[in-house]
Amino acid sequence: MLDRIASRAFPRQRPTGARPLGGLRNANFLLRLDAAPHAAVLRIYEHDPSLCRKELDLLTLVRGAVPVPETIYAEPSGLEEIPPFLVSEYIEGLEFRDLKRGGDARSVSQAAYDAGQVLACIGRTTFAKPGWLGPGAAPSHPLLAGANQVPRFAELCLASENLQRRMGPDLRERTAALLRSYAAQLAALEDERRLVHGDFSRRNLIVRQVEGKWAVAAVLDWEFAFSGSPLADIGHFLRSERVARPLIEPSFSNGYVDAGGRLPDGWRRLARVLDAIALCESLTHDELPAEAARELVELVSATVDDRDPRLP
Repeated sequence: MLDRIASRAFPRQRPTGARPLGGLRNANFLLRLDAAPHAAVLRIYEHDPSLCRKELDLLTLVRGAVPVPETIYAEPSGLEEIPPFLVSEYIEGLEFRDLKRGGDARSVSQAAYDAGQVLACIGRTTFAKPGWLGPGAAPSHPLLAGANQVPRFAELCLASENLQRRMGPDLRERTAALLRSYAAQLAALEDERRLVHGDFSRRNLIVRQVEGKWAVAAVLDWEFAFSGSPLADIGHFLRSERVARPLIEPSFSNGYVDAGGRLPDGWRRLARVLDAIALCESLTHDELPAEAARELVELVSATVDDRDPRLP
């Protein structure tokens, strides 16, 4: 299968090796080639075939304004028994989370500042209405039909059998109470229609040194993108940041504001509450490792208690 894909993407050369890169929903491979480009990334869309066209269209939309890999070849409809796939250039660098684990505060601060600027650039793209993005990089349908979509979506997540197996009744009730207290602020976000990456996490930002400073070289994995509030991406990126031992803040928010992003009063708490809904949604999934579930529950608990998360 890899040979067939490579013959389409690189008709004049053959891969000299392939290494799995992992992935929760799709299969990703690093292809080593015998000529330039010397490496490329193959992404096979096993979970939802339509996401290949969506991601391809989004990469085309943001390229030039946001650092993303160049697309080398794509088959949004697939090839016979092969699911849709996309081949893109391989970006040299580190995942932001690996830079952060290194513990160099100055380097992390530089990369965080640039990440804030990149996120502000993402949010400059606007759409005619809010909602999930589909092929053509256009909003297809809302989160839920009707008013108060975000609070109602949170209620559905908390009622999920999967979530209830993983989260005790006391925390579920306290989470519901917190979300009810923010119902008006959450409902007000429903009118926003800016491009939201949807998974603006430390593993999806590739960083490297440019002229002696750490900067974002590429933003990966756009399959969860939607039209809505940038606070969703902000909450996700700051998910495990500790107030007692900050590494990312205030560099990240300073970069965001300096690049034209706007932060409302009480933005950090509101972003954290909004992210708690995303955490609850993850807890509804059928396939979720026990360790990951415990980490998600701890993050929700820390949000409800307005404290730093207790994570490794």
